[in-house]
Amino acid sequence: MNVRMRIPGPDHPISVTANPNRVRVSVGGEVIAETSRALTLKEASYPPVQYIPREDADPARLQRTAHSTYCPYKGDASYFSIVSGGKTLENAIWTYETPYESVKDIAGHLAFYPDKVTIEDV
Repeated sequence: MNVRMRIPGPDHPISVTANPNRVRVSVGGEVIAETSRALTLKEASYPPVQYIPREDADPARLQRTAHSTYCPYKGDASYFSIVSGGKTLENAIWTYETPYESVKDIAGHLAFYPDKVTIEDV
C-alpha cells in the first residue's frame, strides 16, 4: 500500500455514480467521445468530473503522453493529448488505469479538461 494513499471520508468525500444522460465530448465541433455510460465523480468541493469509458472515445484522436500525476485519493494518473483539426491539445485527458479501491469504478475511463474541450449532455 502506498504510504501517501488517503481514504475518502467526511473531510474529503468522493462519490462515483452513473450519469443517466448521454455525454458528448468535442473539440471544434469534432466528436472525440460519446457515451451513455459516463460516470460522474464528485470529489470534495471540486466541480463534478465526467469519466468516459475509453472504448467510447475515438482512438485515432488520442495520443498517449509521458506526463503523469499522483492523487493521494485516486492514485497515479496517465495522460493523453487530443489530435484534432490539425492541432494537438497537450495532456487534455487524464486516466487512472489502476485507481485505488475507493474509486475502482473509474478504471478504464477517460476524463477531459473542460477548458480544453466541450463536454455536454445530449
